[in-house]
Amino acid sequence: MKKITMQDIADKLNISKNTVSQALTGKPGVSEETRMLVQKTADALGYSYPSTRKNSSIGQTGTIALIASIRAFSFKSFFGEIYLSIEKELKSRGMNLLIHSVDEEAAETLKLPSIIEEKSVDGVLILSHLTTDYINKVLETGLPTVMIDHHDPLNQADAILTNNRFGGYEMVRHLIEQGHKRIGFMGNIDYSPSYQERWEGYQLALRRHGLEQNKHWMNLQAEESEENITSFLSNLEDGNKPTAWFCVNDGLGFLTMTTLQRLGYSVPSDAAVASFDNGQLSQIANPKISTMDIDLNLFGRKAVEQLFWRMENKEEPFQETLLPARLILRGSSLTK
Repeated sequence: MKKITMQDIADKLNISKNTVSQALTGKPGVSEETRMLVQKTADALGYSYPSTRKNSSIGQTGTIALIASIRAFSFKSFFGEIYLSIEKELKSRGMNLLIHSVDEEAAETLKLPSIIEEKSVDGVLILSHLTTDYINKVLETGLPTVMIDHHDPLNQADAILTNNRFGGYEMVRHLIEQGHKRIGFMGNIDYSPSYQERWEGYQLALRRHGLEQNKHWMNLQAEESEENITSFLSNLEDGNKPTAWFCVNDGLGFLTMTTLQRLGYSVPSDAAVASFDNGQLSQIANPKISTMDIDLNLFGRKAVEQLFWRMENKEEPFQETLLPARLILRGSSLTK
Protein backbone atom coordinates (compact mmCIF):
# COMPACT_ATOMS: atom_id res chain seq x y z
CA MET A 1 0.00 0.00 0.00
CA LYS A 2 1.31 3.44 -0.91
CA LYS A 3 2.45 5.50 2.04
CA ILE A 4 0.35 8.65 2.41
CA THR A 5 2.45 11.82 2.42
CA MET A 6 1.82 15.46 3.21
CA GLN A 7 1.76 16.10 -0.54
CA ASP A 8 -1.14 13.65 -0.89
CA ILE A 9 -3.09 15.61 1.73
CA ALA A 10 -2.18 18.87 -0.02
CA ASP A 11 -3.37 17.54 -3.38
CA LYS A 12 -6.60 16.27 -1.87
CA LEU A 13 -7.42 19.69 -0.39
CA ASN A 14 -5.84 21.73 -3.21
CA ILE A 15 -3.56 23.59 -0.81
CA SER A 16 0.21 23.84 -0.47
CA LYS A 17 2.34 21.21 1.23
CA ASN A 18 3.69 23.95 3.50
CA THR A 19 0.16 24.70 4.73
CA VAL A 20 -0.33 21.00 5.50
CA SER A 21 2.95 20.93 7.41
CA GLN A 22 2.00 24.01 9.44
CA ALA A 23 -1.37 22.50 10.28
CA LEU A 24 -0.03 19.11 11.34
CA THR A 25 2.87 20.44 13.41
CA GLY A 26 0.92 23.15 15.20
CA LYS A 27 2.81 26.04 13.70
CA PRO A 28 1.10 29.44 13.33
CA GLY A 29 0.05 30.72 9.93
CA VAL A 30 -3.08 28.66 9.30
CA SER A 31 -6.61 29.19 10.53
CA GLU A 32 -8.22 26.89 13.06
CA GLU A 33 -10.72 25.78 10.41
CA THR A 34 -7.93 24.85 7.98
CA ARG A 35 -5.94 23.05 10.66
CA MET A 36 -8.93 20.92 11.68
CA LEU A 37 -9.72 20.15 8.02
CA VAL A 38 -6.15 19.07 7.36
CA GLN A 39 -6.08 16.83 10.44
CA LYS A 40 -9.43 15.29 9.53
CA THR A 41 -8.27 14.61 5.97
CA ALA A 42 -4.96 13.18 7.20
CA ASP A 43 -6.80 10.74 9.46
CA ALA A 44 -9.26 9.81 6.70
CA LEU A 45 -6.43 9.06 4.25
CA GLY A 46 -4.53 7.01 6.82
CA TYR A 47 -1.60 9.41 7.13
CA SER A 48 1.00 8.13 9.57
CA TYR A 49 2.25 10.94 11.76
CA PRO A 50 6.03 10.86 12.06
CA SER A 51 7.55 10.45 15.48
CA THR A 52 8.84 14.01 15.24
CA ARG A 53 5.27 15.19 15.63
CA LYS A 54 5.25 13.75 19.10
CA ASN A 55 8.72 14.58 20.30
CA SER A 56 11.78 15.56 18.27
CA SER A 57 10.38 18.68 16.60
CA ILE A 58 8.78 20.04 19.75
CA GLY A 59 10.61 18.41 22.62
CA GLN A 60 11.52 15.02 24.05
CA THR A 61 8.83 13.93 26.50
CA GLY A 62 5.60 14.42 24.59
CA THR A 63 4.10 15.99 27.73
CA ILE A 64 3.02 19.47 28.78
CA ALA A 65 2.53 20.62 32.38
CA LEU A 66 -0.39 22.79 33.50
CA ILE A 67 0.09 24.40 36.91
CA ALA A 68 -2.09 26.73 38.96
CA SER A 69 -2.79 27.70 42.54
CA ILE A 70 -5.24 25.64 44.59
CA ARG A 71 -7.51 28.71 44.54
CA ALA A 72 -7.56 28.77 40.73
CA PHE A 73 -8.33 25.06 40.58
CA SER A 74 -11.22 25.61 43.00
CA PHE A 75 -13.07 27.72 40.42
CA LYS A 76 -14.33 24.59 38.68
CA SER A 77 -16.30 26.21 35.88
CA PHE A 78 -13.38 28.50 35.01
CA PHE A 79 -10.65 25.88 35.30
CA GLY A 80 -12.72 23.02 33.90
CA GLU A 81 -13.50 24.70 30.58
CA ILE A 82 -9.92 25.85 30.02
CA TYR A 83 -8.53 22.47 31.05
CA LEU A 84 -10.77 20.57 28.65
CA SER A 85 -9.87 22.93 25.83
CA ILE A 86 -6.14 22.54 26.51
CA GLU A 87 -6.41 18.75 26.79
CA LYS A 88 -8.34 18.51 23.52
CA GLU A 89 -5.85 20.74 21.71
CA LEU A 90 -2.84 18.82 23.00
CA LYS A 91 -4.40 15.48 22.14
CA SER A 92 -4.94 16.63 18.55
CA ARG A 93 -1.21 17.38 18.41
CA GLY A 94 -0.16 14.01 19.87
CA MET A 95 0.78 15.39 23.30
CA ASN A 96 -0.14 14.51 26.88
CA LEU A 97 -1.12 16.84 29.71
CA LEU A 98 -0.10 16.70 33.38
CA ILE A 99 -1.69 19.04 35.93
CA HIS A 100 -0.17 20.11 39.24
CA SER A 101 -1.54 22.40 41.94
CA VAL A 102 0.70 24.85 43.78
CA ASP A 103 -0.20 25.23 47.45
CA GLU A 104 0.68 28.20 49.65
CA GLU A 105 3.74 26.53 51.17
CA ALA A 106 5.18 25.68 47.75
CA ALA A 107 4.49 29.22 46.54
CA GLU A 108 6.23 30.76 49.57
CA THR A 109 9.26 28.46 49.46
CA LEU A 110 9.46 28.56 45.64
CA LYS A 111 9.30 24.77 45.49
CA LEU A 112 8.61 23.69 41.92
CA PRO A 113 6.76 20.50 40.96
CA SER A 114 9.28 17.73 40.29
CA ILE A 115 8.08 17.41 36.67
CA ILE A 116 9.26 20.99 36.10
CA GLU A 117 12.34 20.91 38.33
CA GLU A 118 13.58 17.78 36.54
CA LYS A 119 12.47 19.08 33.12
CA SER A 120 10.42 15.96 32.45
CA VAL A 121 7.97 18.01 30.36
CA ASP A 122 8.44 19.89 27.10
CA GLY A 123 6.65 23.04 28.17
CA VAL A 124 4.60 24.69 30.90
CA LEU A 125 1.23 26.42 30.95
CA ILE A 126 0.56 28.61 34.01
CA LEU A 127 -3.11 29.23 34.69
CA SER A 128 -4.17 32.46 36.38
CA HIS A 129 -2.42 34.15 39.28
CA LEU A 130 0.76 32.83 40.88
CA THR A 131 3.36 35.04 42.58
CA THR A 132 5.84 36.85 40.39
CA ASP A 133 8.76 35.14 42.14
CA TYR A 134 7.27 31.70 41.68
CA ILE A 135 6.64 32.25 37.99
CA ASN A 136 10.20 33.50 37.58
CA LYS A 137 11.41 30.33 39.28
CA VAL A 138 9.58 28.35 36.59
CA LEU A 139 11.05 30.54 33.85
CA GLU A 140 14.58 30.01 35.20
CA THR A 141 14.33 26.34 34.20
CA GLY A 142 14.40 27.45 30.56
CA LEU A 143 11.28 25.45 29.73
CA PRO A 144 9.02 27.14 27.16
CA THR A 145 6.22 28.72 29.20
CA VAL A 146 2.94 30.48 28.48
CA MET A 147 0.85 32.27 31.09
CA ILE A 148 -2.94 32.14 30.84
CA ASP A 149 -5.08 35.01 32.19
CA HIS A 150 -2.15 36.60 34.02
CA HIS A 151 0.91 38.72 33.28
CA ASP A 152 3.39 40.90 35.11
CA PRO A 153 6.13 43.24 33.86
CA LEU A 154 8.67 41.20 35.83
CA ASN A 155 7.68 37.90 34.22
CA GLN A 156 9.31 37.65 30.81
CA ALA A 157 7.03 35.12 29.15
CA ASP A 158 4.29 34.81 26.55
CA ALA A 159 0.76 35.40 27.85
CA ILE A 160 -2.81 34.82 26.67
CA LEU A 161 -5.06 37.48 28.18
CA THR A 162 -8.51 38.99 28.11
CA ASN A 163 -8.69 42.54 26.79
CA ASN A 164 -9.75 43.69 30.25
CA ARG A 165 -9.41 47.43 29.63
CA PHE A 166 -11.67 47.39 26.61
CA GLY A 167 -14.07 45.00 28.33
CA GLY A 168 -14.35 47.27 31.35
CA TYR A 169 -14.76 50.27 29.11
CA GLU A 170 -17.54 48.62 27.12
CA MET A 171 -19.54 47.65 30.20
CA VAL A 172 -19.27 51.09 31.79
CA ARG A 173 -20.23 52.68 28.48
CA HIS A 174 -23.36 50.55 28.54
CA LEU A 175 -24.21 51.87 32.01
CA ILE A 176 -23.68 55.42 30.78
CA GLU A 177 -25.96 54.77 27.82
CA GLN A 178 -28.60 53.65 30.30
CA GLY A 179 -28.49 57.16 31.72
CA HIS A 180 -26.20 56.68 34.72
CA LYS A 181 -23.85 59.50 35.67
CA ARG A 182 -22.78 58.29 39.12
CA ILE A 183 -21.11 54.91 38.65
CA GLY A 184 -19.29 53.08 41.42
CA PHE A 185 -16.57 50.44 41.27
CA MET A 186 -16.02 47.21 43.22
CA GLY A 187 -12.74 45.31 42.97
CA ASN A 188 -9.41 44.61 44.64
CA ILE A 189 -7.08 46.10 42.06
CA ASP A 190 -3.98 44.86 43.91
CA TYR A 191 -5.00 41.20 43.70
CA SER A 192 -4.73 40.74 39.95
CA PRO A 193 -3.54 42.68 36.89
CA SER A 194 -6.90 41.80 35.31
CA TYR A 195 -8.78 43.71 38.00
CA GLN A 196 -6.40 46.67 37.72
CA GLU A 197 -7.00 46.76 33.96
CA ARG A 198 -10.79 46.56 34.36
CA TRP A 199 -10.57 49.53 36.73
CA GLU A 200 -8.55 51.40 34.09
CA GLY A 201 -11.30 50.66 31.55
CA TYR A 202 -13.85 51.99 34.02
CA GLN A 203 -11.86 55.20 34.48
CA LEU A 204 -11.37 55.62 30.73
CA ALA A 205 -15.10 55.37 30.07
CA LEU A 206 -15.90 57.97 32.75
CA ARG A 207 -13.20 60.31 31.48
CA ARG A 208 -14.27 60.08 27.85
CA HIS A 209 -17.85 60.87 28.78
CA GLY A 210 -16.94 63.73 31.14
CA LEU A 211 -18.29 62.01 34.24
CA GLU A 212 -17.10 62.39 37.82
CA GLN A 213 -14.50 59.97 39.16
CA ASN A 214 -15.39 60.06 42.84
CA LYS A 215 -12.92 58.09 44.97
CA HIS A 216 -15.63 57.57 47.59
CA TRP A 217 -17.54 55.48 45.05
CA MET A 218 -14.56 53.17 44.41
CA ASN A 219 -13.99 50.18 46.68
CA LEU A 220 -10.50 49.42 45.41
CA GLN A 221 -9.81 46.83 48.12
CA ALA A 222 -13.14 45.06 47.83
CA GLU A 223 -13.32 41.61 49.40
CA GLU A 224 -15.74 38.94 48.31
CA SER A 225 -17.46 38.98 51.67
CA GLU A 226 -20.90 40.19 52.71
CA GLU A 227 -19.37 42.11 55.62
CA ASN A 228 -17.00 44.12 53.42
CA ILE A 229 -19.61 45.00 50.80
CA THR A 230 -22.26 45.85 53.40
CA SER A 231 -19.86 48.10 55.28
CA PHE A 232 -18.82 49.96 52.14
CA LEU A 233 -22.35 50.49 50.80
CA SER A 234 -23.75 51.47 54.19
CA ASN A 235 -21.13 54.18 54.70
CA LEU A 236 -21.81 56.02 51.46
CA GLU A 237 -23.10 59.55 51.78
CA ASP A 238 -26.89 59.84 51.46
CA GLY A 239 -28.08 61.82 48.47
CA ASN A 240 -24.86 61.28 46.53
CA LYS A 241 -24.71 57.54 46.02
CA PRO A 242 -23.95 55.79 42.73
CA THR A 243 -26.94 54.74 40.66
CA ALA A 244 -24.89 51.97 39.04
CA TRP A 245 -22.03 49.66 40.02
CA PHE A 246 -19.35 48.03 37.90
CA CYS A 247 -17.82 44.98 39.63
CA VAL A 248 -14.62 43.28 38.45
CA ASN A 249 -16.05 39.76 38.71
CA ASP A 250 -19.35 37.98 39.09
CA GLY A 251 -18.77 37.13 42.75
CA LEU A 252 -18.57 40.81 43.65
CA GLY A 253 -21.45 41.56 41.30
CA PHE A 254 -23.64 39.00 43.07
CA LEU A 255 -22.67 40.26 46.54
CA THR A 256 -23.18 43.90 45.56
CA MET A 257 -26.61 43.23 44.12
CA THR A 258 -27.89 41.07 47.00
CA THR A 259 -26.54 43.56 49.55
CA LEU A 260 -28.25 46.46 47.79
CA GLN A 261 -31.50 44.49 47.80
CA ARG A 262 -31.13 43.68 51.48
CA LEU A 263 -30.59 47.39 52.19
CA GLY A 264 -33.88 48.17 50.49
CA TYR A 265 -32.76 49.10 46.98
CA SER A 266 -34.46 47.77 43.87
CA VAL A 267 -32.16 46.50 41.11
CA PRO A 268 -31.99 47.98 38.49
CA SER A 269 -34.48 50.81 39.09
CA ASP A 270 -32.69 52.22 42.16
CA ALA A 271 -29.21 50.95 41.31
CA ALA A 272 -27.94 48.96 38.34
CA VAL A 273 -25.25 46.28 38.72
CA ALA A 274 -22.84 44.92 36.09
CA SER A 275 -19.91 42.53 36.38
CA PHE A 276 -17.32 40.49 34.46
CA ASP A 277 -16.69 36.80 33.54
CA ASN A 278 -20.20 35.41 32.84
CA GLY A 279 -19.87 32.81 35.59
CA GLN A 280 -22.63 30.86 37.28
CA LEU A 281 -23.42 33.53 39.89
CA SER A 282 -24.30 36.07 37.20
CA GLN A 283 -26.71 33.58 35.68
CA ILE A 284 -28.55 32.43 38.84
CA ALA A 285 -28.96 35.91 40.36
CA ASN A 286 -32.37 37.57 40.44
CA PRO A 287 -32.38 39.57 38.29
CA LYS A 288 -29.64 38.00 36.21
CA ILE A 289 -26.52 40.15 36.06
CA SER A 290 -25.18 41.90 32.96
CA THR A 291 -21.61 40.77 32.46
CA MET A 292 -18.67 40.43 30.06
CA ASP A 293 -18.31 36.92 28.66
CA ILE A 294 -14.88 35.31 28.24
CA ASP A 295 -14.40 32.51 25.70
CA LEU A 296 -12.58 29.98 27.88
CA ASN A 297 -12.27 27.44 25.07
CA LEU A 298 -10.45 30.02 22.98
CA PHE A 299 -8.16 30.71 25.94
CA GLY A 300 -7.06 27.09 26.04
CA ARG A 301 -6.61 26.77 22.30
CA LYS A 302 -4.58 29.96 21.94
CA ALA A 303 -2.39 29.03 24.90
CA VAL A 304 -1.43 25.71 23.32
CA GLU A 305 -0.84 27.33 19.92
CA GLN A 306 1.45 29.91 21.51
CA LEU A 307 3.34 27.28 23.51
CA PHE A 308 4.03 25.18 20.42
CA TRP A 309 5.21 28.28 18.58
CA ARG A 310 7.49 29.16 21.50
CA MET A 311 9.00 25.67 21.52
CA GLU A 312 10.22 26.21 17.99
CA ASN A 313 11.04 29.92 18.34
CA LYS A 314 12.82 30.15 21.66
CA GLU A 315 14.77 33.29 20.80
CA GLU A 316 11.85 35.35 19.47
CA PRO A 317 10.51 38.31 21.53
CA PHE A 318 7.82 37.48 24.06
CA GLN A 319 4.25 38.08 22.94
CA GLU A 320 0.97 38.92 24.65
CA THR A 321 -2.28 37.97 22.94
CA LEU A 322 -5.43 39.87 23.91
CA LEU A 323 -8.73 38.05 23.46
CA PRO A 324 -11.97 40.05 23.32
CA ALA A 325 -14.73 39.90 25.94
CA ARG A 326 -18.37 39.93 24.82
CA LEU A 327 -21.05 42.14 26.35
CA ILE A 328 -24.04 40.21 27.71
CA LEU A 329 -26.97 42.39 28.81
CA ARG A 330 -29.40 41.14 31.43
CA GLY A 331 -31.98 42.49 33.83
CA SER A 332 -29.60 43.92 36.43
CA SER A 333 -28.66 46.89 34.25
CA LEU A 334 -31.44 47.34 31.71
CA THR A 335 -33.56 50.31 32.73
CA LYS A 336 -34.50 51.53 29.23
